[in-house]
Amino acid sequence: MKRRNFLTHLIGGAATTLGGINSEPVISYAYAKSVLNYASFLSTIYQQAIQQGMNAKIMKRALNFSTPNAKVIQLDRKQPEFTLTWQQYYQKVITPAKIEEGRKQFNILQSLLTHIWQKYQIDPSIIVGIWGIESYYGKYLGKFNVIDALATLAYEGKRVKFFKTELMNALKILDHRSISPENMTGSYAGAMGQPQFMPSAYLQYAVDFSGNNQPNIWTNKKDILASIANYLNKNGWHASEPWGQKIQIPNHLTSSLFGHHISKTLREWRSLGVVREDGSEFNNLDIYGSVLKPNKSGSQAFMVYRNFNIIRRYNPSDYYALAVGLLRDAIVS
Repeated sequence: MKRRNFLTHLIGGAATTLGGINSEPVISYAYAKSVLNYASFLSTIYQQAIQQGMNAKIMKRALNFSTPNAKVIQLDRKQPEFTLTWQQYYQKVITPAKIEEGRKQFNILQSLLTHIWQKYQIDPSIIVGIWGIESYYGKYLGKFNVIDALATLAYEGKRVKFFKTELMNALKILDHRSISPENMTGSYAGAMGQPQFMPSAYLQYAVDFSGNNQPNIWTNKKDILASIANYLNKNGWHASEPWGQKIQIPNHLTSSLFGHHISKTLREWRSLGVVREDGSEFNNLDIYGSVLKPNKSGSQAFMVYRNFNIIRRYNPSDYYALAVGLLRDAIVS
């Protein structure tokens, strides 16, 4: 059975069982039951969307799947065999080619980034850093149909309530005519476009910076980069502060003082023997920072500031936020 043929019949009233589709091969009862259950689930989603005033034709077109996406289920259930060390993660996500492309894009887009800075007061190189980490500057958006992926995860994923909410948000985006169902592509978990926004983030932060009436985070660089800036701005970015910097820490400094949740003034850190990577002292001793040591056994350490935690709101991972900051530094170095 094709994955896109059964719900149309169910919603349209042409068939409620598989027996009426004469061209289909004989299939097992268990499979038929599974297909019927999923179609019934999608039919419920469709009815809820219609009750919220969404366009019936668009909803029918968007929800026209007969079975959950097996690849999405596989990726959702896959357990990593090991956890990457910081060095492994860094080498994987920050390559020389990515740095070179980031510098190229940063230079090409200077005029646009300046306009975005004037409106949102976000460091342009941080915007490019997030863009690079999320989608390699638009090269890797994900090839999954977002509705297909979210519906699958809302039906039998690990967090069905969360993904059902995101599914309904994705349908709202389609109802707004922001994009067609077929072109709404993203990751297996429903992260969309070049900034990799979940549908809820799109509705809250995506902006139409190009003046085309609808935010386009898939192909329009003006909207893509401005939407990233708007996300950071709305989450409290501090324009006068950096994200962080490399530091030296004394061997006697206890690990209980490490972590982005422990904040002290740079004056206090200096009294504990913490200095810049080159051994010099910090400039502004009154601002607050946190010491982060991504590998407990390694020597590399960072002083991170309030903007580091803003980056973590984009993705709540220390490795991710460090990668964004370090890619930013490499782009402008």
